[in-house]
Amino acid sequence: MTTPIILASKSPFRAALLKNAGITFLAEAAEIDERAVEAALHDTGAAPEDIALVLAEAKALNVGGHHPDALVIGCDQTLSLDDEIFHKPADMEAARRHLLKLSGKTHNLNSAVVLVRGEETIWRHVGVARMTMRTLEPAFIGRHLASVGDIALSSVGAYQVEGEGLQLFEEIDGDYFTIVGLPMLPLLAELRKLGAIDG
Repeated sequence: MTTPIILASKSPFRAALLKNAGITFLAEAAEIDERAVEAALHDTGAAPEDIALVLAEAKALNVGGHHPDALVIGCDQTLSLDDEIFHKPADMEAARRHLLKLSGKTHNLNSAVVLVRGEETIWRHVGVARMTMRTLEPAFIGRHLASVGDIALSSVGAYQVEGEGLQLFEEIDGDYFTIVGLPMLPLLAELRKLGAIDG
């Protein structure tokens, strides 16, 4: 009998990546307070990649506690510009401020993925994409956000490179899956190694 796979997320983007790769899975959102978990790390000097890993692991362990026989995929993504970590913008004004800050600079998308079985973490990985945004005029940012609408509020950077957000960039160093928020190639390799998918 094959081990059930559960994605500890309701993200349609991450679910689509797994589905497109032919993975049979269930999706169940974790019930954790992400900001509280992050706040506990605030004074520890944790790097943005470490914060993404801790959040991904917390999500996977939360869902894994309800499904001890399943293999649970936890994932999280942080966006870091120098020492600042960005969160999903609360509204369009926050999205505008995000894009103004990122304009003309290179930021990192840190995408963590963790595998948990029951209460045991069996694998961790962080993929990093370096994203260089072109210099954006404030008027263009306003027009861009009006065009894409509320979808800008669904990601930490207030953009989607799989859509019109691609127009914001000058250079991207990293794979598509890491940018969307689930480093698929290392995940698939680990699932094959564990015998969870056909190798």
